[in-house]
Amino acid sequence: MARVLGEVTLFGLALVGLILLGRYHLDWSETPFQETFNALSDTSGTSNFFWNNLPTLKELQWRVCYDRLQCARLEVPLNYSDPSGRKGSIALIRKPADVPKESGFYRGPVLFNPGGPGGSGVDMVMGSAEQFSKILGPQFDIVGFDPRGVSRSTPLASFFKSKAERTVWHGGRLQIEFISNFTNEGVARTWARSSVVNQLAAETDDGYLRHLNTENTARDMLRIVEAHGRTKLQYWGFSYGSVLGATFAALFPDKIERLVIDGVVDSENYYATLWSNNLMDTDKAMDSFYTGCADAGPDGCALWARTPTEVKANLTRIMESVRSRPIPMRTKAGYGLLDYAMLRSALLSGLYAPYESFPILAQGFAELDRGDGTRLFDRMNPKAFNCNCNNSESDEDLFSLESAAAVLCNDGDDVPGDLQSAEEYFKMMMEASSWSELWASIRLGCVNWPKFSKDHFQGPFNASTSHPLLLVGNTADPVTPLWAAKKMSKGFKDSVVLTQDSAGHCSLSAPSVCTQKHIRNYFIDGTLPAPGTMCHPVSPPFPVMGPASLFDKQAPLTSMMTAEEQRIYDAISQLSRDSGITIPMHFKP
Repeated sequence: MARVLGEVTLFGLALVGLILLGRYHLDWSETPFQETFNALSDTSGTSNFFWNNLPTLKELQWRVCYDRLQCARLEVPLNYSDPSGRKGSIALIRKPADVPKESGFYRGPVLFNPGGPGGSGVDMVMGSAEQFSKILGPQFDIVGFDPRGVSRSTPLASFFKSKAERTVWHGGRLQIEFISNFTNEGVARTWARSSVVNQLAAETDDGYLRHLNTENTARDMLRIVEAHGRTKLQYWGFSYGSVLGATFAALFPDKIERLVIDGVVDSENYYATLWSNNLMDTDKAMDSFYTGCADAGPDGCALWARTPTEVKANLTRIMESVRSRPIPMRTKAGYGLLDYAMLRSALLSGLYAPYESFPILAQGFAELDRGDGTRLFDRMNPKAFNCNCNNSESDEDLFSLESAAAVLCNDGDDVPGDLQSAEEYFKMMMEASSWSELWASIRLGCVNWPKFSKDHFQGPFNASTSHPLLLVGNTADPVTPLWAAKKMSKGFKDSVVLTQDSAGHCSLSAPSVCTQKHIRNYFIDGTLPAPGTMCHPVSPPFPVMGPASLFDKQAPLTSMMTAEEQRIYDAISQLSRDSGITIPMHFKP
């Protein structure tokens, strides 16, 4: 499934990882940012399928869509304190189980959330349902949904009166700007633009905005479960989806049948709107690039040097040359500047999916060192925005930053609205990690957000659940450190942390059959791995792109797999290149 980019200006590219304002992901294997569907009127595979034509009902009424999938809209209260008042509509998609519901093998629906906030579960299942079915087994329905305020669910978070107005504000193109490129001026600019957009949010709000939060989405999930005729949730959530999952578990501890949270966020830090401990392992993930390149040899890594230290030195030299002299670019994909901010962003985004990006990043930097920046520029530079400037909604409208901003700013504590506080926060973050020049803008995007009462759930995260939770963390996740999984596990009785020894964001970023077998067994019969269990990928990132000889080390492992393990390996190998996890970027308002 190709990645999609909306018409926004990058806020500081606060990551490619946890809070995607819309649905954005860098595609290192195809033309970047290729659109995959029209969100409101997609006819791919099914003649005359329009989301707007689906009725919103109190019960699930599925209609065939996208070939072998099924779509529906479910009515939910906009305000659960006033269930007879205004309604919302939740868009759902599913791949039905391959066994009859009446059979003893059917195990019911598993709900998926790809992260964000703002990520589309419909997108994730549309692109990866087959792979998830191979991992979990044919007895489950694979179900995705767009959370309230996101994509095809309504009311949709939107702060501008028209597409044209939004386009003018964003300049029609995405521009990556480091806060640190402009020191205090950059912080001030981010603060000022956030203040303007958040004032627009208040002006365009007709009463819906305050109800877009994680607690209400958790309540929507319970409605989805009940609409399936069941009483307990089966769920697999990634990144921000771990906040959603932990919130559900804390609110409804007796409603858990199976709950996996993967790429775990410190939910207490999230609800405090701090975003201050996500980058604990980012440098460790970057070190895996240097080590992997050196270990791969000159045939496996285009930026190869004899030691990791030399690889790092070469990359740093290339980066610094572009910092002092940005490169004007004109390629078939577009035009613009290849500058330090763009390269730094490319590196951070690459840390999310090493098996997809590391070899091509190395190739791109090696070519740049020889004077050709085309590969890197074409992967990072979006196409110019093409706007018909009418008021009709389209896919670009649905992939806007407003959805994510609404959820995360509503969820968290109020952020001080003065510029001095913003500057002090940025200074604190930079002292902790240099990657904060891309990350600190997440919190700053909530300055001067409308003043809603904070009477929704923000913790605590302590519960004895009806079935223990399974938490999954990587040893070098760039934005959700393993530490957070261990912290969150302490609050949920008998829960277990499964560790995957790899870089990358969430378990799907590396092909570990061991990890996915544990997840499969957990969903099928509730079995938890032993505490302290660590799984390893089948192969490292770089050799995947190397010559045939480099696959020889992997061949004995795959040749000894059972048929079930081979199916899981095929599925996770594809997902590690194209998982559909919402990558946390924060975009400049």
